[in-house]
Amino acid sequence: MSISSSSGDVLASALAVLLVLLACVELGDAAAAVSVYRLIQYDLAGAPLGSRAASVNHHAAALPLPAGADLSRSALVAPLLDLPLAFLREYLVQKKHLGALLILLPEKFNDKDAAANNDGNGQLKGALAELEKLLLHEEVPYPVYFAFQDDNFDNLLADIRKIASSGQPASATTGGYKLVVSSPEPKKVASPIISNIQGWLPGLKGEGDTEQLPTIAIVANYDTFGAAPELSVGSDSNGSGAVALLEIARLFSRLYSNPKTRGKYNLLFGLTSGGPYNYNGTNKWLRSFDQRVRESIDHAICLNSVGSWNDELWMHVSKPPENPYIKQIFEDFSDVSKEMGVSVGIKHKKINVSNPRVAWEHEQFSRFRVTALSLSELSSPPEFLESTGGLYDTRESADAESITRTVRVVSESLARHIYGLKGRNFDVFAENSSLAINPRYIQSWLDLLSRTPRVAPFLQKNDPFIAALKKELSEHTADVYVQSDVLDGMFTFYDATKANLNVYQVASVTFDLLFLLVLGSYLIVLFSFLVITTRGLDDLINIFRRPPSRKVKGA
Repeated sequence: MSISSSSGDVLASALAVLLVLLACVELGDAAAAVSVYRLIQYDLAGAPLGSRAASVNHHAAALPLPAGADLSRSALVAPLLDLPLAFLREYLVQKKHLGALLILLPEKFNDKDAAANNDGNGQLKGALAELEKLLLHEEVPYPVYFAFQDDNFDNLLADIRKIASSGQPASATTGGYKLVVSSPEPKKVASPIISNIQGWLPGLKGEGDTEQLPTIAIVANYDTFGAAPELSVGSDSNGSGAVALLEIARLFSRLYSNPKTRGKYNLLFGLTSGGPYNYNGTNKWLRSFDQRVRESIDHAICLNSVGSWNDELWMHVSKPPENPYIKQIFEDFSDVSKEMGVSVGIKHKKINVSNPRVAWEHEQFSRFRVTALSLSELSSPPEFLESTGGLYDTRESADAESITRTVRVVSESLARHIYGLKGRNFDVFAENSSLAINPRYIQSWLDLLSRTPRVAPFLQKNDPFIAALKKELSEHTADVYVQSDVLDGMFTFYDATKANLNVYQVASVTFDLLFLLVLGSYLIVLFSFLVITTRGLDDLINIFRRPPSRKVKGA
C-alpha cells in the first residue's frame, strides 16, 4: 500500500471524527419562542397612526440605558412601569430612531387589590391607560409589540442588564440576545365588515286592535378598540353592556312566552358593531329600518360600560330632562334604584348634527328623532377612541354583580312601564322566583367576552363569536337577523396583529474565534495521534513533506 493511500485512509478517519464532533456540538444558538401582539396600525382621515412596521431583527436592550446609548439598531425590552412616558414621547416627538419596542404587561390586573394599594395594580392600570392613549394617537415608525411578563422575561432582562453593566452595548462583537419577529409587510384590511344582530319579542295585541304596537329598543354595542387588537377584549366596555342585554332578553322571553303575561309593547334587542367609530353600525342599522318601524319606537335604552359601578348609574340624554318622555323614563329608573339602595343620575348633552363625532350610542337614535338614552357608569362622555376596550379593560375590570344590578334596574323599570306598575313596590323579577336574574348566566357570558378580542375590522361576518351571539339571541327572541355591512368613514386598518417572537442568545465574535481555535487544535492533535499510532511518525512527517517533483522527459 502506498503512502498516499495510507494518508487518504487517515484523512478519511479524521474527517469521520470531525463530523461526529460537529454533530455533537450545537452550532445554532438556543432560541425561545413567545407570542407577541403588535400595536395597531391604522389611518385616520389619511393620517398614518400606530405602529408602521412589523419585522424585528435587533439585539435586545433594557432600561436603564448607558449614557449615549444608540437604540437605532436595538430592540428595547421594558416592563410597563419601567418605561417612562417622557422617554417614549421624546423618541416620538423628536423622531429619534429606535429598532423596536417590546412592552411587557403584567399577567393580571386586579382592581380589588388596587383599591387597597394605590401603588400596586391601580398604578399599573393608570400607566397603561396613559401609554395606550399616547401610542394610539401618534405615528410610530418602528415595530411595537406587547407580551406578558413572566419568569423567562425576568431572566432575560437580568441577563441584558448584566451585559450592559460591562459598559459595552449588545452587538455582533460583544454578544447578548437577539429578538427576531419574521412578519410580512402589513397589508390594508379590505372592506372591513361590521355586523349588527337583532331579535324581536312581539307584544300582544288586543282584539280588534289594528294599530301597530309601540316598541322599546334595548341596545348595546359589542365591539372594541385598543392598542393591541388581539388583546382588546373590553370586559367592561362594552362586554358588560352586551351581557346585560342578553340577560334582559332572557328574562322578558319568559314573560312574553305566556300570552297572559305578554306586554302590549314590542321589544327590540340590538347588538351593534362599530361602536368605537362613532357608532357607525348603529347608524346603518337604523337606516335599514322601515320608516314605520322607526316611528313605532317609543324609546331606546342603550347600555354602555355597566360592569364596574357600586351605587350610582348615569342616564345620558339628548332631550332636556323636562321632556315628558325623558321625565317618565327617569322616574321609572329612580323608583327602582331607590328601592335597591342605589341611585340613577341624569346628564343632558345636546347634539350637533353637523358634527360627525357621536359620543353616546343614543345620539344616533336622536339624529333619527327617536327618544333614546344611554345608561352608563361613566358620568361624562369619553374622548374619541377612549374607553372602548383598551388593554387595561380585562376580566378583572368588570364585576358580574355590577351587571346584575344593571339588569335589575333596567328590567324592573321596563316591567313597570310595560305593565303599568308605576308607584307599586312590586318586584317582577324577584329573587328565588322562576323569573329571577341568573348570576351564573351573566358570569359565563362575561367570561366568554373577556376571552374574545372584538375589534370590528378583524371580525368576519362568519366569525364563530358572531354566530354564538346570534344563536344565543335566537334562544330568547324571534326573527333574529344579522345585518352585515362595510365599515365606512375615516378609518383604514392593517393586518399583522399577532406574531411569534424568537429570542436568540448570541455569542460574541471573540468567543467564536476562541472556540474555533480550541476545536482546531484538538482536531490537529487527534489527527496526529491517529497517524502515529496507526502508521508511525515517519508517515506523519511524509504527509506534510512536499512530494518530489517529477520532470517529464522529452521524446
